[in-house]
Amino acid sequence: MNYVAPTDWSPLSWRTRLQAQQIVYPDRGAVERVVEQLHRLPPLVTSFEIEKLKGQIAQAQQGKRFLLQGGDCAEQISDCRPEAIAAKLKILLQMSLVLVYGLKMPVVRVGRLAGQYAKPRSSPTETRPDAEDPSRTVTLPSYFGDLVNEAGFSAEARRPDPARMLEGYKHAGLTLNFVRSLLEAGFADLHHPEYWDLGFMRHAGLPGDLREQYRAITRSVSEGLRFMEAVGETSVDQMARAELFTSHEGLNLLYESALTRTVPRREGYYNLSTHLPWIGDRTRNLDGAHVEYFRGIRNPIGVKVGKGCEAGELVALLRTLNPQREAGRMVLIARLGVHEVTKRLPGLIEAVRASAAEVGPVLWVCDPMHGNPVTTSGGIKTRSFDHILAELIASWEIHRSVGSRLGGVHLELTGEDVTECLGGRGGEQAGGLKEQDLARNYASPCDPRLNYEQSMELAFALAQRMNGGERSAEGKEGVGSRGPVPGTEG
Repeated sequence: MNYVAPTDWSPLSWRTRLQAQQIVYPDRGAVERVVEQLHRLPPLVTSFEIEKLKGQIAQAQQGKRFLLQGGDCAEQISDCRPEAIAAKLKILLQMSLVLVYGLKMPVVRVGRLAGQYAKPRSSPTETRPDAEDPSRTVTLPSYFGDLVNEAGFSAEARRPDPARMLEGYKHAGLTLNFVRSLLEAGFADLHHPEYWDLGFMRHAGLPGDLREQYRAITRSVSEGLRFMEAVGETSVDQMARAELFTSHEGLNLLYESALTRTVPRREGYYNLSTHLPWIGDRTRNLDGAHVEYFRGIRNPIGVKVGKGCEAGELVALLRTLNPQREAGRMVLIARLGVHEVTKRLPGLIEAVRASAAEVGPVLWVCDPMHGNPVTTSGGIKTRSFDHILAELIASWEIHRSVGSRLGGVHLELTGEDVTECLGGRGGEQAGGLKEQDLARNYASPCDPRLNYEQSMELAFALAQRMNGGERSAEGKEGVGSRGPVPGTEG
């Protein structure tokens, strides 16, 4: 089907709409100068890469691939370091290898990196006790990510600075350059998955059975590739190289539209800041600026679907965002929460399926992170691994029960040995992270992330469940199964 560009859209038509999460910059002249400078800079990704990802998402919509999307809740410019970038790449590669082996299908790897510098907030301001006089409070702008301001709680740090968009662009480019160099040099060569090992994989925190299962998988994959080469298989080299696409929430429309371009020999506009931008749950208003911007770009796009999203609203969004019913275009990322997923997901699936002729194919992805916030008795924002795993498994079961298919998972994770989410079988004394463990290395400036051990446990649990490893009639549980989540029994 030939693409027909909308005639009532431009990269700046969003400016006529109400913008959720809008940043108020003190110096509007400085904003326009930065936007103009961004507009003159080279793109960060290419339309060829974007169309390739769109083709792979189309295959995932047909059940021929599975999408793994993961990375930081909010990238920090200070983390643009080789060891931090390599750790993110390694954990995505390790998880995808487990999923490929368990699901027996290719995995589309998409990192929340090289641009995830903007973060939506529930309130435009934040209030804390005054450090000098605890009887008073101080209210400052919220931290909206390094693309906007700084995390430190001071008037200077929290002041929105348009020059930070240029810093975000520069560090996104540096990150992409390093990732591409690693992949081109064979870092992700399936002949040698042992190169992907993270240093603390050897620590006692990762349960021994999972560590041995992963080593067995790497040996099996390497031996299989060598056998195919020995019998003269010509496509092995291509098969052995992993790809990585980038994604981030398209929150700051000044930044996104400045990097939205036409390209030779292709119709329409592409957002060339990333391969897969997404609309957040707080910015998917049908009449809002973000939906207006996203409807006109040619990238595949994600939409976060929270518990407040009604079935009719979701169908209307799909009609607006994909009027030509293009395959590979729409990724629906459900973030419903363990206590709501069984109530809400079936109706959403059925509404989209009933409207398939007018909205086109979609890829259903589970985000089991954002619907499951937990606050400890000490006031620390965290998440429970049990809740995350339970929502993911419940989503898989719901799709299967209604004749649909879960086609991907969207996670906030890191290759670092952080202590931000409760639970998991690894961690402190191999008994999982408890509330008192969180302070040991809670490094995220925003939302808590799964650490390496928790991410790998989740990958094994999902791979086994999707490969038919459900709980048997005798009550045995598969890898990663942890019994009922408190408060969800019955």
